[in-house]
Amino acid sequence: MGVDKYQIVERPGYRAVGLKWEGAYSHVHTLKEVIAEVNERVKEFSSPVDPAIQLGLSYHLRPDGFSHYSVYEVPENEPVPEGMIEIYVPAMTCLMTSHEKGENIGLTYEEIYDWLKNNHYVPFEEQGTAYYDKLPIKHERYPADRDLSDPHFDILIPVTKL
Repeated sequence: MGVDKYQIVERPGYRAVGLKWEGAYSHVHTLKEVIAEVNERVKEFSSPVDPAIQLGLSYHLRPDGFSHYSVYEVPENEPVPEGMIEIYVPAMTCLMTSHEKGENIGLTYEEIYDWLKNNHYVPFEEQGTAYYDKLPIKHERYPADRDLSDPHFDILIPVTKL
């Protein structure tokens, strides 16, 4: 594991627009359709901040699954296309790393959790909110040129220093 594999970064808040999927793990196969639809609909935005980076924001707020926002970062004045929603992501401190093509995503997340434990960080949790995963908030940044069957992408996990 390289020295620079994990970085603690400060991320500014931003506005994003796209589609929300919420469901049980047993229905997660339908999430790919939502991600593909948002990827196709990026052309409906007049001025996305970076049309080459699709965001996947996952929140584990239910015991049997999670909520996922498939979105693009947009400026304040960007209209919300029909059928889409907007979400405001607050400024936060994040652990940032990359998931490489050909690697096991489950193992990538296990390694992230172990790094946090060994480096005196804990995943950020909003006060008064019940979470159902040891990494309750996962933000992923997908490049447009990814292989949908075996993607590479950046991972940002909101964290708090112990």
